[in-house]
Amino acid sequence: MKERVTLTIDTTVLKQVDDSVDGHKIKNRSHAVELLVIKAMGANKPRKAFILAGGKGTRLLPITKELPKPLIPLHDRPLLEHVIELFKKHDVLDIIISVGYKAQKIKDYFGDGRRFGVRIQYVEESEPLGTGGPLRLAKDLLTETFVMCNADELKEIDLFDMFSFHKEQGSFATIALTTVENPCDYGVARMNGAQIQEFVEKPKDASFGNLINAGLYILEPEIISMIGEGFFSLERQVFPKLAIDGKLFGYPFSGQWFDTGTLERYEKAINEWKN
Repeated sequence: MKERVTLTIDTTVLKQVDDSVDGHKIKNRSHAVELLVIKAMGANKPRKAFILAGGKGTRLLPITKELPKPLIPLHDRPLLEHVIELFKKHDVLDIIISVGYKAQKIKDYFGDGRRFGVRIQYVEESEPLGTGGPLRLAKDLLTETFVMCNADELKEIDLFDMFSFHKEQGSFATIALTTVENPCDYGVARMNGAQIQEFVEKPKDASFGNLINAGLYILEPEIISMIGEGFFSLERQVFPKLAIDGKLFGYPFSGQWFDTGTLERYEKAINEWKN
């Protein structure tokens, strides 16, 4: 629910507010002021993040024989450090990292997060647990709405706006969606307005559209109760149920996005990612 108010603002400040309006991410003057107030008050924003960093990165061999994928360098910093910087930029300072393959190397580099300006805790997968299983390990730490993402993707996204969207929709899970030229290697979101009806996995052509899962989610902690023991996939075992119940939403964004999961894509990110 929203209420109309009248404000008196210095014209110089008001010009800066108006200059921030782009008609897309920031829709109008009222929306710009609302976002500034939310940010200043520290309200209605995520406070915790969960990062999946336990994979073996087999498609990046032989690099990953020596390094876990989250520590692979890009522009003189590990991939995971870029992800942490995204959260830090949005004042999400409490971070939980799920580690598995070469876990100690990740822990040794990032420690408790203090030197990066954040607070880091770890959960450790003794065996691969998919995208859902690690959340069960952290269920006692995830008691409020949180952000979750993969450690090997680079994103430029407004988490404040995505969080507001998530709350306004009454969503249980909101998935960041990005546009790609060739969606055939990904899962394409089939939408009904802002709701995701289903993901079409690796379509043969672009007839279903080109909005794909960008590997970043805002989730309600109740989702953890839907996750079974052992290996568990959010994408295949949780999201379809939420879609049927009308509780799965998509948040398209236009900022940079790079998947570094293969040597070819990693090289593309090196050449094109703008910090």
